[in-house]
Amino acid sequence: MGHSPDHTMIEAGRLMPPRCRLDPSEPVGWDGYLYPWTFSVHDFEPITGRIHQPPPSHQTSQGRNFVICSFCPRKLDFDPLAVPIPYHHSNLQSEEMIYYVSGKFGSRRGVDVGSITLHPSGLPHGPQPGLAEKSIGTHETHELAVMCDTFYPLKLSALAKELDDGKYAYSWYENAEDGDGAEASVDGEGDASGAGLTSHF
Repeated sequence: MGHSPDHTMIEAGRLMPPRCRLDPSEPVGWDGYLYPWTFSVHDFEPITGRIHQPPPSHQTSQGRNFVICSFCPRKLDFDPLAVPIPYHHSNLQSEEMIYYVSGKFGSRRGVDVGSITLHPSGLPHGPQPGLAEKSIGTHETHELAVMCDTFYPLKLSALAKELDDGKYAYSWYENAEDGDGAEASVDGEGDASGAGLTSHF
């Protein structure tokens, strides 16, 4: 590899023109606080633990009023008594917008590859009825999703309102609109990851 192009860094409010021997945007498996502008989610190494890890452990980048979290395939909580699925919660200081990239989301009814969900500030959300119990004993997840948390309210565009199927908000009911149970399977066909689309899904 030849000499890398010039890069400009911002440090303490000043522009710094470092010269690098290698291009800093080419490493695989990035770990640290200095991130390139382009980052492949497939190179992110998830953090796992004995119990459920909070969203900051999945954070891959941040901006002035937002953070990006990447929920990647990984091993789940390994404590024998751990419930490997997120708890119900309300984010009082941020809005959650999640894009479901790949995997089989059998743990969340009404969410497929290509779906986008929005959890406004203060809206309680978490696993659907019965899913926490079904997730016990699950050891890994294969879903991939990217979340953007914004610290100011998001406003839906006219196009976003047209794309809303009107059903997601009701997916936490024991019996969804179509009449059958809203419980999702985490064993059997599909991705048996009780990770419930990781945290916040």
